Amino acid sequence: MANAWRTDHPWATVYDFLVESRRIGHPIARIGAGTDFGLLWEAAEVVGELPDGAAVLDVPCGGGVALRGMRPGQDIRYVATDISPAMLRRTEEAAHERGLARQVELVEADVAAMPFPDATFDLCVSFTGLHCFPDVRGAVREIARVVRPGGRLSGSAVLSDAGLRFLPMRVTGRIAGLLGPMCSSTELREWLAQDGFVDVALRPSGGITYFTATRA
Repeated sequence: MANAWRTDHPWATVYDFLVESRRIGHPIARIGAGTDFGLLWEAAEVVGELPDGAAVLDVPCGGGVALRGMRPGQDIRYVATDISPAMLRRTEEAAHERGLARQVELVEADVAAMPFPDATFDLCVSFTGLHCFPDVRGAVREIARVVRPGGRLSGSAVLSDAGLRFLPMRVTGRIAGLLGPMCSSTELREWLAQDGFVDVALRPSGGITYFTATRA
């Protein structure tokens, strides 16, 4: 699975189109995954709310969808991290298109062993990422390690208990090597709590669940 994401998988192009196209992509997402990509746009706005001097980690950055929440000239450290050089190039291109090229730092890294000191970031965004990781528990633990006390986590993922309607989507993703073992909503709540997060909130949207939490 990790090897599938290291390459420029065709699904990455499809996903970027679906997310960015409100007129075409969003209706397709509603039909296929029962989800509202408008929630993803809203979730990305948390980046623009950061005060000057804050640091944000975007992992996995994918095609740079979270950049839509960033303001040109915003005085923050934005670190886009992904295991895939192809995804990092996509993020770099998106940063140029949005006039953010000078504000984005690209780091190739595995979420299970990120090259950042403890308590580095004020915010971690992880959109449609947890279900791509071969070790979800380890990824949550590592994200918690690099988020400072009082810092926030905002993300979305396909969870294993999303409902029978979305079982074919999960099975197909597993067979294609694009989805990992995933986790349930109960497991995600428990792991976040164990790793020091409080105020954990989950919001299902069809086959995708949005989540937020604060590092105690």
